[in-house]
Amino acid sequence: MSDNIQNQFINFISKKELEKKGINENNIFLNLNKNQKDAVSCLDGPLLVLSGAGTGKTRVLTSRLANLLKTGKARPSNILAVTFTNKAAKEMRNRLELLIGPDANSLWLGTFHSIAARILRQYAEIVGLKSNFTIINPDDQKKLLKELIVIENLDEKKITPQYVAHLINSWKDKGLSYGDIEKTEKKYLIEGKAGKLFDDYQKRLLSLNCVDFADLLLHNLVIFRQNRDILEKFQKNITHFLIDEYQDTNTAQYLWLKLLVNSNNNICCVGDDDQSIYGWRGADIGNILRFEKDFSGAEVIRLEENYRSSKYILNSANNLISFNQSRLGKSLKTSATSGEKITLMSTGDGAEEARKISTHIENLLNKGVKFNEIAVLVRAGYQTRNFEERFVQIGLPYKVIGAKFYERQEIRDAIAYFRVILQQNDDLALERIINVPKRGIGSQTLRTIKKYSRLENISIFNGIEQLILTDELRPGVKISLESLIKQFYIWQEDIKNLSHTDLAGKVLEESGYVFSLQNEKSIDAENRLENLKELINAMASFENLAGFIEHISLVNDGENSNIDGEISLMTLHAAKGLEFDAVFLPCWEEGSFPSQRSIDEKGIVGLEEERRLAYVGITRAKKIALISFSMNRFYQ
Repeated sequence: MSDNIQNQFINFISKKELEKKGINENNIFLNLNKNQKDAVSCLDGPLLVLSGAGTGKTRVLTSRLANLLKTGKARPSNILAVTFTNKAAKEMRNRLELLIGPDANSLWLGTFHSIAARILRQYAEIVGLKSNFTIINPDDQKKLLKELIVIENLDEKKITPQYVAHLINSWKDKGLSYGDIEKTEKKYLIEGKAGKLFDDYQKRLLSLNCVDFADLLLHNLVIFRQNRDILEKFQKNITHFLIDEYQDTNTAQYLWLKLLVNSNNNICCVGDDDQSIYGWRGADIGNILRFEKDFSGAEVIRLEENYRSSKYILNSANNLISFNQSRLGKSLKTSATSGEKITLMSTGDGAEEARKISTHIENLLNKGVKFNEIAVLVRAGYQTRNFEERFVQIGLPYKVIGAKFYERQEIRDAIAYFRVILQQNDDLALERIINVPKRGIGSQTLRTIKKYSRLENISIFNGIEQLILTDELRPGVKISLESLIKQFYIWQEDIKNLSHTDLAGKVLEESGYVFSLQNEKSIDAENRLENLKELINAMASFENLAGFIEHISLVNDGENSNIDGEISLMTLHAAKGLEFDAVFLPCWEEGSFPSQRSIDEKGIVGLEEERRLAYVGITRAKKIALISFSMNRFYQ
C-alpha cells in the first residue's frame, strides 16, 4: 500500500486509549445473544456469518470492528470493510462512532467500487490512465457507444447503445476484459462487431482519461495480476476483511477479494444465501455457497434469532425456503409471542384485490396502525397501478418507491401520443415525442419549428405541416416529419373504427416505440414493455380514449400528504432491508409470481431465486402479512 493511502487511514488506537474512550468488553458485547457474541469474538481465520432476516447483522459487524481495535488485533489501516451501498457504509460508520468515537473515520470503509477507485487513482498509470480520471455515468457511456455504433455503420434502431452497454457491463461484471472476449465466440455477437465495439470503447475511454463504473474493479484486477509487488503490499497491510451482503457479490468482486486475501489474512463475510435475489444483475449465489471451499478452515456461525417478525411469519418463511436445494441451511426463530397468522386471500380480479386490500388497510388504521408501518409489495413495477388508483379514489396517502406508474417515462411517452391524437394542437405532448423513438429530429430542428410556429401564431403540428412544404428543413428531416404527421392523421381516423385499447396497441407498434424497447434487450427495457401492457389493461375499463386521458389527469393531481406518513408501494426487490408492521403481498399467481420468464430462462435456478424473493417479502412483516392472488387477472 502506498504511503499516501497508508497515511490516510493509519490512526493507531491503543488499548488504553480505547479504555479512556469507554470502549471495553462490556459495551461491545452489550445486548448481543450467544451467536452474535461468537461472531464478534471470532477474530482469527476465515469466518462466514449466515445472518437471517432481522437478526442484527449490522450490530454484529460494527461490534466486530470495535473488538478488532480493542483487542489490538488490528489498526484501522489494517481493516478493509466493504458494504454494498454508500448508505450502508454511512450507517455502519455512524454506529461505529458511537462505540469508538471519531476514530471511526480512520477506517477503510466503503463500497467495492469506492475502495477500488481509491486504489486505481494511486496506480492509474499502470493501466494507461492519469490519477485524475473521470468516472462517467450511464448516459455518457451510451453517448460514447452511440458514436461507435454509427462509425461501424450498424443500424442504431436495431443495435441500440443501451443493448451494447448492457452486454459490455455484463462482461466486465464477470471480470472479463476485451482480451478475454477476443479469445471467445462472444466477439462475434452484434453482427460480428461485439469484440471491436468493446475494444474501441475501452480505447476511447483511455483517450478521454475516463472509466465507467465496472472498470473500477476490472482495472484493479489488471493491476494486481500484473504487479505482484503491489498485490503483496496490500496483502501485507490489510490483515482483516469484513464483507457485508456477501450473497450479492458478482464475479469481479469475488475475484478482487480472492486476490487480496491470502492464507494469513482474516476474512469475515456476512450474508444470507436465502436473500440472494439479484441474479438478474450479476450477483452469484455460488460465492457464498462455496465459502468453506474457498477459505480453508472456515468457521460458520448462524444468526437465527429474529428480532423483527412474529413466530407465524417466521414459520411460514422457514417452510417456504426449505424447498430450495442451493442453500447452506438455517431456521429463523423468535421469542416474540404476539402477531397473527398469515392470511391467504383469493380475489376475482386485480381490481377486487386492490379493493379488499384497501379495506384491510383501513381496518388497520382504525386500530391505530400508522400509514408508514404499512406496505404493499409487488413482484413487478407495473402491478402498483391498481393500488395507486384505488388509494387515490378513497383518499389513502401513499408513496411509490421508484416512479409512480403514470409518471414513468414510457407511460408519459405513450400518453403524449394519445393526447396528440385527440388534440393535435397539444404542443407540449407533441414536443415530448417528436423524436421518441429516434427520428433524426434534433434540438436545432425543434427550435426552427417552434420559432416558425410562434411567428405564424399556429400550433407546432400545423407549423410542421407548413414547413415540410418549404426548403427550411433538411430532406431527411422533412421525410421523418411528413411520415409522423401522416401517421397521426391515420390514427385519428382509426378512432372511428377501432376500440381505444386496440388503437393504443397500434400506435405503440406503428410509432416504433415497442420496436425500440425490444431491441434494447435489457431487463429495464423488458420492464418498460410490461408497463406499456399494463397501461393498455388500464384503458380497458374506460369507454373511450378521452375518458381515460381525463382519468389520468385526475390521478396525477391526487397527491396526498399526511402527518402520519404514507403507505409504501414498491417492488419486492426494493423492499430488501426494510421492515413494516403490516405487509400485503398481492399478485401471487403462477406465471406472475413466481415469474414465468425467470423460470423459462433459468429453470430451477430461476425458481429458487423467485422463492428467495418470496422469502424476503414475507420477512419484511413484523406482525401482519397477507398474501393474495386473483382467479382472473387480465393481461394483454
